[in-house]
Amino acid sequence: MFIAMNRFRIARGHEADFERLWRERESFLDKAPGFRSFALLKGPVGDDHALYASHTVWERRQAFEAWTQSDLFRKAHAQRSAPNGTYLGHPELEMFEAVLLTDAVQVAQSQV
Repeated sequence: MFIAMNRFRIARGHEADFERLWRERESFLDKAPGFRSFALLKGPVGDDHALYASHTVWERRQAFEAWTQSDLFRKAHAQRSAPNGTYLGHPELEMFEAVLLTDAVQVAQSQV
């Protein structure tokens, strides 16, 4: 499993615009081979910004990399953008390879 996350610092007062943008855009992720899940996460709110993260789960790193080179990726990212002043800096990409996984199904099966 591979996880790709982008962290966004969103200016206070622009949270609703940012969330609406993500809700209304078509991501095309469901058409990407190896894609497993997506979440938009809202984190701590500071004096000047709210922290958000887009969180995608992929079968493997190669599936994510293929997505970033695809026409679907370009199509998804060519849509309407947030109003000026929404972002405080560029998104920060973080990528993780799974080392250990445990899920509720595994836990339940081990208790039988």
